[in-house]
Amino acid sequence: MKTYIQTGCVWDILALDLIDVGKGDAPVLIQEKDRKVIREMFAEGLQGPVKLVVFTEGVLQLSGAAPCPYCKQTVQLVEEVAGLSDQLSVEVVNFYTDKEKVAEYGIARIPAVAIVGAEDYGVRYYGIPAGYEFTAFIEDIMDVSKGTTDLAPETKEMLARIDKPMHIQVFVTPTCPYCPPAVRFAHKLAIENPNIKADMVESQEFPELASHYNVFGVPRTVINEDYYFEGAMPEQYAILHVLQAARKLTPEEEKQLAALAR
Repeated sequence: MKTYIQTGCVWDILALDLIDVGKGDAPVLIQEKDRKVIREMFAEGLQGPVKLVVFTEGVLQLSGAAPCPYCKQTVQLVEEVAGLSDQLSVEVVNFYTDKEKVAEYGIARIPAVAIVGAEDYGVRYYGIPAGYEFTAFIEDIMDVSKGTTDLAPETKEMLARIDKPMHIQVFVTPTCPYCPPAVRFAHKLAIENPNIKADMVESQEFPELASHYNVFGVPRTVINEDYYFEGAMPEQYAILHVLQAARKLTPEEEKQLAALAR
């Protein structure tokens, strides 16, 4: 496990051996030296309580239920993270038996984590937030605690045009260094606009879903089932794709987006 600090962010702080997931009890996932870094980040960055709601298969797997090899370590990882600040709490929900909670949070598959602050902003993780995605997970927790993000004022102004429900899915893999910025951007949109819900989806854990959306490279962002774009891009360009999906571009912005496609 290695820790890299770059502009105040943790990069590649968690490198889980995903091959061994599900083979008995896992050791401590976050080493003490890394815990110290995250404690300091939380001490400076958390501005309110955050609840991490983890959806899992439970202790006993139900007959006919699909196996969830990453559920156990996802719960363990989230509990370890929550132990690094008094502002954080964990709620573990059985996906198969607690239908009311599943419906309340709109959870479709497991493992899943909902990051909830003063309100539920629709920030979701489907799959264990390991590898490079651990960075996004930690930073999302801090943003949710604040109820706001560092999106540029111009981006927030453009984002306000989204006045109908929008569902964003960002497909990733734990070893993709370009995926966290795409996940962070989608989750920032959800925090800033109540009409938007955004999911990180770990492609290797949900291959059928990745196949359904023709995910051959990551990150791949899917919006409302019928619009997608690939790669991580600067905020000022990514927001154009989001507005295009919502059919909210101005004529000048349409020209800008067309120029990017050339």
